[in-house]
Amino acid sequence: MTAHPQRSVWTWLMSLFAIGFGLLTLREGGAVLFVDGAARHAAGHYVPFVVWFNFLAGFAYVVAGIGLWLRRRWAARLALAIAVVTALVFLAFAMHVALGGAWEHRTPIAMTLRTMVWMGIAILAQRLAAAAAPAAPRTEHPLSSGTPSR
Repeated sequence: MTAHPQRSVWTWLMSLFAIGFGLLTLREGGAVLFVDGAARHAAGHYVPFVVWFNFLAGFAYVVAGIGLWLRRRWAARLALAIAVVTALVFLAFAMHVALGGAWEHRTPIAMTLRTMVWMGIAILAQRLAAAAAPAAPRTEHPLSSGTPSR
């Protein structure tokens, strides 16, 4: 039987937050994209590529959260990829605005929040993964006597 280290409270909070954030993103984005009702009307002049990206990213948020819960190394890399791609979509949104496209004033706030949240998750996940990684065995050069030379 192998011992499994306890999940830290940070891992627990981060993974559940990522999963919850993903589920909420899927619900809200799906309502705007697929339901012609109050959510779409409330969205105002939404930018379709931003809403589509956020909706599809919701699936990645859930997968990353599950991976973080299971303490998989790939989950920290996925969190970083989500942060980087979100920042790139935010940049594309800025270009859309600069070129005179219609937009909703809450979009830059939401994209700033999403970018910062995933940057934070990525940084925390990297630190937790590094702390949990077993130390590499120290190997000495075969010609070394193990004592420092003078």
